Amino acid sequence: MGDDRLVVRADAISDELWELVEPVLPSRKGLRGRPFADHRLILEGIAWRFRAGTPWRDVPAEFGPWQTVWKHHHRFSIDGTYQRMFDVVRSSYGIDAGDDLAQLLSIDSSVVRAHQHAAGAPTVPGRDLAAATGYTGGTVE
Repeated sequence: MGDDRLVVRADAISDELWELVEPVLPSRKGLRGRPFADHRLILEGIAWRFRAGTPWRDVPAEFGPWQTVWKHHHRFSIDGTYQRMFDVVRSSYGIDAGDDLAQLLSIDSSVVRAHQHAAGAPTVPGRDLAAATGYTGGTVE
């Protein structure tokens, strides 16, 4: 039998990018308590989750517990860490803050799906059809 483990690609954070963003990540240096998990591995897990489009619970164990990966993502969103990372990368490549975000972002719309209600489907089956056509499903005798 072969190895049935999930093959995880963990190379979203290049060494060049890591050198830029590592200094702006939160540090527990000089603080008491449990040290932070490996930030690079956590960022790899966050990138993997968004690249794969899976729920947080499906993040592979190679990145650590999914709760830890989610918790760091949540904290980075709230405490401004993502903004600082974005600012450092943008400034290192000479991109002005006023530049169009389309130059910086790439979104593949082929994998973005809308919920059926967002696509104009009736929210209550039958009700919208009856209202639009006047058909109530029977005749009055």
